[in-house]
Amino acid sequence: MASPTSRLSIPHSHRCLLSSPPHHRLKPSASPKKRPWLSSALRQVRSEMSFSVGTHLIPHPEKVDRGGEDALFVSSYNGGVLAIADGVSGWAEQNVNPALFSQELMANVSDLVMDEEVNYDPQILLRKAHAATSSVGSATVIIAMLEKNGTLKIANVGDCGLRVLRKGQVIFSTPPQEHYFDCPYQLSSEIIGQTYLDAMVCTVELMEGDTIVMGSDGLFDNVFDHEIVSTTSRFKDAVAAARALADLARDHSMDVSFDSPYSIEARSRGFDVPLWKKILGRKLTGGKPDDVTVVVGQTISLLNDKRMEEALLKPKDLS
Repeated sequence: MASPTSRLSIPHSHRCLLSSPPHHRLKPSASPKKRPWLSSALRQVRSEMSFSVGTHLIPHPEKVDRGGEDALFVSSYNGGVLAIADGVSGWAEQNVNPALFSQELMANVSDLVMDEEVNYDPQILLRKAHAATSSVGSATVIIAMLEKNGTLKIANVGDCGLRVLRKGQVIFSTPPQEHYFDCPYQLSSEIIGQTYLDAMVCTVELMEGDTIVMGSDGLFDNVFDHEIVSTTSRFKDAVAAARALADLARDHSMDVSFDSPYSIEARSRGFDVPLWKKILGRKLTGGKPDDVTVVVGQTISLLNDKRMEEALLKPKDLS
């Protein structure tokens, strides 16, 4: 018989103060005027690695009418760019819409991703996008940029996260950055706050068939890594995998008896039910209701087949 449980009730991270924009897909640089079919085809052949991407966002149950406070950006530029910003909900207590900062931040990422000064560096992109954001508020944020040679470059501030899955195992994960439990690092409109210099920066060498799972803390607070592996393994399609993970996180977040990653971490930090409830065999459990944003990227290798290139170089009859 399962032990009695108590509803998880702890101050949420995004109450600590120190809806998604339209989906963006950026087009590569314009092809030369002469034989555009040739330039486009060769660009595809010589691209060694790229993403097949699926996204899904489920707002917090109390924020459905506003679309939530998470924002995301996905681009096919170069090997592929994935980004998520999670607005800090505590700003609502100051009559500030928490979604505006994360939305503008991601819009600036979209505008600046091809900037020459950014030089396809996620940390520089963070710096320029943050500097260009004028909305009041703050957000945790993660940006991942895939080089065509398979190198994934990541810059992360706060508790949005990323997992790399290979052959049924998590081979890489980003640790959360926090000041204390439930108070993550965050980029802010205020002078007091983190900057791009506080970002955790790392690189991972990807292989064909690897799966990237990126999400706001609403995913990782409610879904264990082994559940991420088992769920994504059921789908060949990245869109279906992203939707399934978001649905699982939402279901766990509303389950008062689920012993979630968030409730386990809370107990390890000293948050639990009163002693008299412990004596009765109870413990602090439950998921964490929150916005849930999931981005799944499946790596695709685009081989430079010499025979295909030779075929593409042959003149075509365009009449």
